[in-house]
Amino acid sequence: VQLQASGGGLVHPGGSLRLSCTAPGFKLEYYAIGWFRQAPGKEREGVACLSSNVGYRIFGDSVQGRFTISRDYDTNTVYLQMNSLKPEDTAVYYCARRLRVKGALCSNFDDKEYEYWGQGTLVTVSS
Repeated sequence: VQLQASGGGLVHPGGSLRLSCTAPGFKLEYYAIGWFRQAPGKEREGVACLSSNVGYRIFGDSVQGRFTISRDYDTNTVYLQMNSLKPEDTAVYYCARRLRVKGALCSNFDDKEYEYWGQGTLVTVSS
């Protein structure tokens, strides 16, 4: 089982992009879902996480106030809306499911506590 991230592309600085995370085979609403990114030569970084049920969210410091995360129950999709994009947002973006044993609430971006990483989608912010 893998989560599928899509929606990446080339965008100018200051622009917006919406990424989608889908999960063939299970309902995303029952799990906390996290978005991460990895830029060339850098470690993977937590971007946003949406908890199951109560909708509690956490964001990485570098995207706070610019990115939002939401869920569409009908399409079984978790979205990452990225606004005011900067060149330093350029990275491959991944979504992953928080381990069931860690609970339904997002509490951190320790990637060892997430599973079912997909292939990712490339976001390039450049003029």
